[in-house]
Amino acid sequence: MRHRTAKEPVISQSFRPGTILAALFAAALAVGTLAGCQAPGAVPAAHGPTAGFSNPAQPGATSDAASALATLPVKGRAPKTGYDRVVQFGAAWTDACGDLWCRNGLDTRNDILSRDLTDVVCRTPVPAAAPHCVVGSGTLADPYTGTTISFVRGSATSSAVQIDHRVALSNAWQTGAQQLSQQQRIDLANDPLNLQSTDGPTNQAKGDGDAATWLPPHKGYRCDYVAHQIAVKKKYSLWVTRAEHDAMASVLASCPGQALPTA
Repeated sequence: MRHRTAKEPVISQSFRPGTILAALFAAALAVGTLAGCQAPGAVPAAHGPTAGFSNPAQPGATSDAASALATLPVKGRAPKTGYDRVVQFGAAWTDACGDLWCRNGLDTRNDILSRDLTDVVCRTPVPAAAPHCVVGSGTLADPYTGTTISFVRGSATSSAVQIDHRVALSNAWQTGAQQLSQQQRIDLANDPLNLQSTDGPTNQAKGDGDAATWLPPHKGYRCDYVAHQIAVKKKYSLWVTRAEHDAMASVLASCPGQALPTA
């Protein structure tokens, strides 16, 4: 039996070693529980595929297009001075962007064709980014015209299906994109949220028109079209002109509760 010396502390009968261990365990458990909690309003660390996304803003919590439209600033159109598609927004359909599907080995045009067309026949070899591929042929149910278009890749036929920027890049330049960084503008030009495959002549007829000057001929798609424009403008902190705002509001009046797209 070991004898206690005079220098050793006396452990009272009411606070035994087992009690100490239990108390320490309870304290550690409490600390661990608190560490796993997050203060109200705290922003969690970025994770997953969206971490490091370079665009300036996201569409946010607004769930319907009309409410989102009400948050967009209304200003006059800025001068087009300095606008150059390649200089300001990068080479057409570059893969060097920060959006969904960027840096997957395919240009943006083929990513959008792969998304929008059915009965797609890929040119070989199919890249690692499958099911997206370099599209050789396919069928487009064109939402802008309400017609069906057969697409066949070729120097004389590819232009039958073009990729529209819902918010035209010239319009974006004159409504706030001048204040974005070049990388943010490149992302805007290649963001699937802002892109739609459509009939070539219809895309040419639109030009750089906004909602006040051009809407899809197919009236059944106008609510979705305007909602996408609003989502893009909100995401990239762009504004609308008074005429553009009023045209969008007029369209949305026919479809109360129209959802704000996120893709």
